[in-house]
Amino acid sequence: MQRSRLTYLLVLSVLVNFGVLGAAAYQARDRAAASVDLASQLQLDAAQRQRWHEIEAPFLAELETGWREVARHREVLIRQIFSQQPDPRRIEEERARIAQLQAVQQRRVIAQLERERQLLDARQRQRLLELLLREPPPTSPERELHGS
Repeated sequence: MQRSRLTYLLVLSVLVNFGVLGAAAYQARDRAAASVDLASQLQLDAAQRQRWHEIEAPFLAELETGWREVARHREVLIRQIFSQQPDPRRIEEERARIAQLQAVQQRRVIAQLERERQLLDARQRQRLLELLLREPPPTSPERELHGS
């Protein structure tokens, strides 16, 4: 009975982490699509716009690579959880790896925002701040899947 409770709590914890991860990936994809629009909303001049695109392209490529790696570990984790004989050690290893990868992704986003901040003047920084704070909080795919 204790093992099934532990497994349940571990699965619940993993699902919450996946929700955060999925929401961040969704926002990153939306951000990439809105990049040109964001540059317009911030009223970047030609030099700023060029620099914006120079720093954005490698960031988005690294972010995408990171999300693919997370997705790979997520699949292994889910398959392990639902296998005939789940291995709690393997489940924990995959969960820990996903957490590490998520932390790397968060650092990437923070570093990108810092680069963008340096590129912008005070008015543009204030506008970007307002836009970022206005974004709705992410909804986890698990919450949507379970109809909450």
